Amino acid sequence: MLIDSIFDFLRFLFQAYFFALIGYILMSWFPGARDSSIGKFLSTICEPYLEPFRKIIPPLGMIDISPIVAIFALEFASSAGLFALEKLIYSLF
Repeated sequence: MLIDSIFDFLRFLFQAYFFALIGYILMSWFPGARDSSIGKFLSTICEPYLEPFRKIIPPLGMIDISPIVAIFALEFASSAGLFALEKLIYSLF
């Protein structure tokens, strides 16, 4: 069905964004990695999502835990949010 394909595609997008966030976070361990073309691309797509979490959650010393919370929020939206939306749409049809 078309609806199943749409939700499969949305799950794929959430998973791809999850891996982009992981890659962006891991790049902070390597000097100059975020200055590369891949680093700049990941910064462009990840920073707008991470910025609100960084405003709310202060760093603990030198450790920024806001990306961990952002990943949990993304996973919650991916699993529970898509599940609820899928059930709502199926109930309408």
